[in-house]
Amino acid sequence: MLKESDILNEKNNKILRQISKEVSFPMESSDIKLMDEMINHLRLSQDEEYAKKEGIRAGMGLAAVQLGVLKRYFVISYKTEEGNFIEYKVVNPKIISHSEEQIYVEEGEGCLSVTEDVEGIIPRYARITVEYQNEQGEKITKRVREEIAVAFQHEIDHLNGIIYIDKIDKKDPYKNIDKMRAI
Repeated sequence: MLKESDILNEKNNKILRQISKEVSFPMESSDIKLMDEMINHLRLSQDEEYAKKEGIRAGMGLAAVQLGVLKRYFVISYKTEEGNFIEYKVVNPKIISHSEEQIYVEEGEGCLSVTEDVEGIIPRYARITVEYQNEQGEKITKRVREEIAVAFQHEIDHLNGIIYIDKIDKKDPYKNIDKMRAI
């Protein structure tokens, strides 16, 4: 079971700035197990009662590098309004196309590796097509939009050593807000 303390903080961990390495198949059983633990952690983090009791912050995505594993995989667990979860286990992802339209998260993007609130917007594509593999190595091509597209882009950035705060314009944190749509 993952703990909040297992997640690296960008303030004191240089590994978050490194580029993760491609995963070869078959995947190591330890990586498959870690992906399951990551999904479980995200699910529990979205249960308000549990999160409050355990002192964990809500999250919908988590990359292996955030746990100190420099491999190109991440998971997403998104709780719908109906209370169901949409989940992805993503290995070796590549964005193969994207919309021209850009969006930003109106209440601000967050990250389990960034502990303080940071003002500003992060331009993201409204829709992307991603090619990746599942844990068995099967190729998947998926078109995602809105919140899921933001989560994919956020996690892919992690695999490339980029943290969302790097994308905020330091001089003008709300730069070009009028050219994007809020979600």
